[in-house]
Amino acid sequence: MTILNEIKTLGELKKSGYSSKSLKTELRDNLIESIKQKKEIFKGIKGFENTVIPDIERAILSKHNILLLGLRGQAKTKIARLLVHLMDEYIPVIKGNELNDDPLNPITRQGKLEISMHGDSTEIEWLHRNERYVEKLATPDVSVADLIGDVDPIKAAALKLPYSDERVIHFGLVPRSHRSIFVINELPDLQARIQVSLFNILQEGDLQIRGFKLRLPLDIQFVFTANPEDYTNRGSIITPLKDRIESQILTHYPKEIETAMEITAQEAGISEIQKENIIFPDLLKEMLEMVSFNARESEFIDEKSGVSARLSITAYEMIVSTAERRMLINGESKTQVRISDFWGIIPSITGKVELVYEGEQEGPHSVALQLIGQSVKEIFQDYFPNPEKKTKGEEKDPYGVIKEWFGGGNRLEILNDASNAEFEATLDQVAGLNKLIDSLEIDKDDRLMFKELAIHGLAELEVISKDYLDKSMEFNDPLSEMFDDLDGDDF
Repeated sequence: MTILNEIKTLGELKKSGYSSKSLKTELRDNLIESIKQKKEIFKGIKGFENTVIPDIERAILSKHNILLLGLRGQAKTKIARLLVHLMDEYIPVIKGNELNDDPLNPITRQGKLEISMHGDSTEIEWLHRNERYVEKLATPDVSVADLIGDVDPIKAAALKLPYSDERVIHFGLVPRSHRSIFVINELPDLQARIQVSLFNILQEGDLQIRGFKLRLPLDIQFVFTANPEDYTNRGSIITPLKDRIESQILTHYPKEIETAMEITAQEAGISEIQKENIIFPDLLKEMLEMVSFNARESEFIDEKSGVSARLSITAYEMIVSTAERRMLINGESKTQVRISDFWGIIPSITGKVELVYEGEQEGPHSVALQLIGQSVKEIFQDYFPNPEKKTKGEEKDPYGVIKEWFGGGNRLEILNDASNAEFEATLDQVAGLNKLIDSLEIDKDDRLMFKELAIHGLAELEVISKDYLDKSMEFNDPLSEMFDDLDGDDF
């Protein structure tokens, strides 16, 4: 930047040997250099290494405008913002020019007039790449004036110019994005007549404002994002506009649990104090991620709407906060996330899924509990024998003593806010539970977690029953619960 500070006029810029290039060429050249040097261009984008990212790189090499098409929470906007790093750090612009005019190749009347008047003495300034990124959320109330521009009567009066003079035009966001990346999020939400106004800009570079036809060869890298559901239900991308967007790239959700866990851990807003004081076992992180995976396949949730990665991210934050709250209530300095803490993530689930009719009938709270229960069941079956199938060569039921304990009228109540000592003492009540855990090859520090997993897993497989109370979860024998219900009936 030291050298750039020394270049303050057009004449100095020419002497420096600087040569102009179009934005798409700039992006292409910097991408080529990044690939050669094996630089990570899309830092923090995981799971797209062999799918989306190669498509984007091919589009940039081809100098294409891009449409990122995918369901909610698939990092479309984040990808667009990372393209900024493929631009030159600084570019020269004519000082005070409203459209970032290139001093060596001005396109506006204002820029050309400035250079004709001052020649090599024309003042220039340097624009950082962060100032060359413009983002607009497409909403139904966006107008042509917002995007393209309109006649400004105040400017006409102040300059004492007739409306026929192009200097009375107030330029919109698109022309002001000259030599920049311009992103329109949720393109289908843009009204069809507004989409039409982008035709000539994408193809010929013409601007049409209130009867003016300006030939402005705007230099813009367009990136559009859209949701396939919006494509068909809430709005649509009109065919002629879609035809002018050269590359349509499909995004997707993470395909592996491990990738999803990395994304969630990276994006979740966990404080250093929480990281230090709250242990979050990898097994429970996997279980948390499975909630999102199961939601995307649930018959109660609209698959066309998708299940955002934000579900896992906010649920991660909520479950850590649930454990932290419990720790603070009990005056403890450290604690560990429990399966019973998953009850605290229900608000993160209900606000992130679109239910179909059957899901509405079940109710969002019930659907959330089922998703958590399904994840518990799948993790349980990865470590424990299936209670419904007897393993070959096995003489005794591994859950026999546990069943007998519950069958003897015993109940297990796990308080939501139980202290660490109370939680351990509660699980130690169950006869046969320690022996079951002894049969697993697990680390000593994980015993308590697997004890709780065994209890919750058996409940999900209906070996024992589970009831949600205001401040606790209660486990008991399903038959005894049935008889209790019969005792309460009037005949």
